Amino acid sequence: MRNTDTPIAVEGYPFIAGFAAATLLLALLGQFLHLGFFVPATLFFVLTVFTVFFFRNPERVTPGDENTVVAPADGEVIFLGKVIEPHTNGEFEKISIFMSVFNVHVNRAPISGKVVDGFYTKGKFFDVRDERASFENEQQGLVLETAAGLRMVVVQVAGLIARRIVCYAKTGDSLSRGRRYGLIRFGSRLDIYLPLGTRIDLVMGQKTVAGETVLGILP
Repeated sequence: MRNTDTPIAVEGYPFIAGFAAATLLLALLGQFLHLGFFVPATLFFVLTVFTVFFFRNPERVTPGDENTVVAPADGEVIFLGKVIEPHTNGEFEKISIFMSVFNVHVNRAPISGKVVDGFYTKGKFFDVRDERASFENEQQGLVLETAAGLRMVVVQVAGLIARRIVCYAKTGDSLSRGRRYGLIRFGSRLDIYLPLGTRIDLVMGQKTVAGETVLGILP
């Protein structure tokens, strides 16, 4: 996979450069032509700062051993329960994490394992806090298999505002726990399907930190 260790996710560079250039141009026009460009220059400066903030890509310290499942996303837990995962048609323990525009949007591998399958589904753009989003929204999923042969599914779900899913991993890749593997732009949701028997160690409404918050222990 590509290098993902930059302090600002590279997907943000075009946005940051564009807003920064607009800020500079408007400021120069206001300075030399004495035109009323102060307000728009300020607005573009704020957009530049927010975009840097949005695409931040901080380092994380991953706890536990290889049986410890860590959060794949920063955000808030909005669903916990047993469900049938539609791609594999298997029963899993499902955890859904909602990412607001103020959360870090870089996604990390919840376990160490090999990507044995990947899938992309076009769809709608329901608000990701609506449970229909898990089944009807645009999404990108990976099926991971651990060294012990356990399989789980992690799905990036686009939302009402988020319309761009980025996934660096592909079938055949090996991921280590906490490794960056993708992101979703501007508010979204991430669903993780864990094997039955996994001990779930979090509650509804809990805040998560990608790569650090423990979701549970594999059976």
